[in-house]
Amino acid sequence: MRQNKITLSGIIIIGLFIGAVLLCGCIGTNESKSSTPEGSSENPLKQAQIPESGVLTITGSTTVLPVAAQAAELYMDTHPDVDIQVNGGGSGVGVQSAGSGTAMIGMASRDLKSEEKEKYPELVEHQIAIDGIAIITHKTNPIASLTLDQVKAIYNGNITNWKEVGGIDANIVVIGRDSASGTREFFHEKVMNKEDFVQTQLEKNSNGAVKQSVAQTPAAIGYVGLGYIDETIHAVPILVDGTSVIPSIESVKDKSYPIARPLNFLTNGEPSGLIAEFIAFIDSPEGQEVVIDEGFVPLTR
Repeated sequence: MRQNKITLSGIIIIGLFIGAVLLCGCIGTNESKSSTPEGSSENPLKQAQIPESGVLTITGSTTVLPVAAQAAELYMDTHPDVDIQVNGGGSGVGVQSAGSGTAMIGMASRDLKSEEKEKYPELVEHQIAIDGIAIITHKTNPIASLTLDQVKAIYNGNITNWKEVGGIDANIVVIGRDSASGTREFFHEKVMNKEDFVQTQLEKNSNGAVKQSVAQTPAAIGYVGLGYIDETIHAVPILVDGTSVIPSIESVKDKSYPIARPLNFLTNGEPSGLIAEFIAFIDSPEGQEVVIDEGFVPLTR
């Protein structure tokens, strides 16, 4: 009887001991879990489940947009986990978006202005191509040529009828770009010498809109990037030292055509990761083929 009591007591003690060990183990496990907050850098398993972002946002110049959009399609074909979103809005929007961080790359069809450099000192320009600005008229009004002074006189209102420059007898309908446009900024500086535009100028928000308006208006004049020249409009040669120079890739490349400017990507600081990789793709032979296909002048590195 005594022996049974001892055996029973021993079993109880052993049971209590095992229970205590298990309880300590549970408490220890809970403390181990709570010591590493969920999602912290100390939890490698959790971090491994968070994928790196594959989205690249690009915003700005409608002149640069066709190059960026086509290059994005090619890049995504070989990088299926990457999503590149390209939107227009004008060069001013591109500068602001890149500078404020609302877009990862800004597009601009001009160089940065001094006030933009002061406002966004971290912006870095990456030239991706060269563009010429073509003066265009309706197909039924194929002006033989214009000097830069004549173009300026039309846009400031000193020449108002096409017959003054060898065209039809009709009042000129002046079409230009809106204030956010880098093309307008460059045109204003290069052609207008910063003089005011005629108040009757019709302002459009893209190269495509300018081209469409000119194509539909027999007495209109407009200006667009080289990539927008096609059979629906007439591209006016510019008279330089007595020689008519047609706007083309060749005339921009050899610098005989006088209205040319850089096309830029803008980044907030030196690019890295996906941003740097996409810019490198634009600079590659494949990317520069896109520049040529879209009617612009490739860079010579």
